[in-house]
Amino acid sequence: MDYKKLADLLYPDVDKTIDYYLNKYPKRNLPENAEVMRIAPSPTGYLHTGHAYSAFISRATTKKTNGVFYFRLEDTDQKRLIPNAGTIAYDMLCYYDMKPDEGYTGDNRPQIGNYGDYIQSKRLDIYKCFAKYLVSIGRAFPCFCEKSENKEDILFKRQEQIENSGTIEDKDVCRNLTYEQIEQNIKDKKPFALKLLSCGDINKTFKFHDLIKGNREIRENTKDIVLVKSNGIPPYSLAHVVDDTLMGTTIVVRGEEWFPSLSAHLEIFNAFGFKPPKYAHTPVICKLDENGNKRKLSKRKDPEADVRYFIEQGYPVDSVMEYLLNLLNSDFELWRKNNPSLSYKDFDFKIEKIGSNNPMFDFNKLNDVSKNYISKLNKDQVYEKLTTWANVYDKNFYNIITKDGNYTKSVLNIDRENPKPRKDIAKWSEVKTKFDYMFDLFNPKSKKDYNLEDVDIEKFKEVCLSYIKVYNENDDKQIWFNKIKEMAQNLGYATDNKLYKQNPQNFKGNVSDVCMYIRIALTGKKDSPDLYSICQILKKQDVIDRLKKVEIV
Repeated sequence: MDYKKLADLLYPDVDKTIDYYLNKYPKRNLPENAEVMRIAPSPTGYLHTGHAYSAFISRATTKKTNGVFYFRLEDTDQKRLIPNAGTIAYDMLCYYDMKPDEGYTGDNRPQIGNYGDYIQSKRLDIYKCFAKYLVSIGRAFPCFCEKSENKEDILFKRQEQIENSGTIEDKDVCRNLTYEQIEQNIKDKKPFALKLLSCGDINKTFKFHDLIKGNREIRENTKDIVLVKSNGIPPYSLAHVVDDTLMGTTIVVRGEEWFPSLSAHLEIFNAFGFKPPKYAHTPVICKLDENGNKRKLSKRKDPEADVRYFIEQGYPVDSVMEYLLNLLNSDFELWRKNNPSLSYKDFDFKIEKIGSNNPMFDFNKLNDVSKNYISKLNKDQVYEKLTTWANVYDKNFYNIITKDGNYTKSVLNIDRENPKPRKDIAKWSEVKTKFDYMFDLFNPKSKKDYNLEDVDIEKFKEVCLSYIKVYNENDDKQIWFNKIKEMAQNLGYATDNKLYKQNPQNFKGNVSDVCMYIRIALTGKKDSPDLYSICQILKKQDVIDRLKKVEIV
């Protein structure tokens, strides 16, 4: 068959050659060993946490090598597009300090860089040119078949092939059409999809090095995969080969679910004669379901799959990024322990150190990472970040905490700026409930408003009403505590913990119980920051009023 004639028949309007585009997008002028990497989400939903996970890898690697991190919008799945999804994805990258150097910046915003257009739906002429080239060299053919097989038929066919040969061989019947048959179909205006004429041998394998999975032996592709759909739009298989070549991508980071498609994608690169980029197939983030079974982080089931969730909850950017680093490199945790004051950006991140096992998303670990980060901030930093968050997500609380900024800072500074700061805040949305008693949000009206589980009510009331008589807001911390100990002793409580443990039957409790009762009266909680500091900030009258209120119990 005259393949050039066939190419002109299928694509009569394409008048450019692939050399035109190869010259239009020349090799980038970058330092030796500089990596060019991209994030290329489909605007069919929010930016998934898995995308952020991959973006971090690309951003960190390109920055380390003085390379380029760019954003390409892969919007070829037109039926599932969600308005503004691409813009949100870009804005989320910027929010999490992973701003691309180049590419798409949002709908109706100027693009950055010389290798665009960075929106795939605007590159259709380019894809047609490359598709025509594959036809002209005999590596692609039109398929006029209708989609007659249902999902069950396809699965049965694939299972039968695997059982017979250990792999899937999918040769399209249209690969044997004559030029005359194709010409007649075109005259009859039959729609066609363009497919790869696979040259793979079902019995042959080749060696491949994945940056994460290591050295692998892969079976050659034997499937005539779709290169251009019948609507003229190419799927990922062709589009990413063309775009990554023209844009100079050196490493492609993508989820391990793409690994089975690798041999097909490499065959397309080889058909063009292009050198493929390096690939890093990342393990998929998983979590345990309610039955303890491992599953992928789900868009439908898990709010944390949407990176906006962490913003809405009030997790600081650094907390989220540090947690992702914990998932990516197992030695980050030890590095953090040895470098408590450095930024996570100072960590020597390496793709090769990404584990092959699926990382498990763990909120407890995220909270621990975030508590540790927030504990190191001073009161001004906490106030600035808290008010910024509250101004968007809790306007009423914002108005409360900004009414007297100095007062709020004094609350936030309790147990903070010292060698062993308290680690009790994981996200800004927690501040309202953890410190409600400092902002007139704790107003007990009955017993149920206090945390009185396992508490002797009579002892609770006796201690609190006695404390009214000895409390003096002018006492320093030592005098204050001495008065509590003296009061405790007079009420029959032990002030020596060792003595109490030896003879608990001789006492109502020890001095820590007395402090707990006072703490519950003032805060409604059994656990809180430093009690003396709370008393000092609340001022005497507020302390007295709260102590008297225990009489309602």
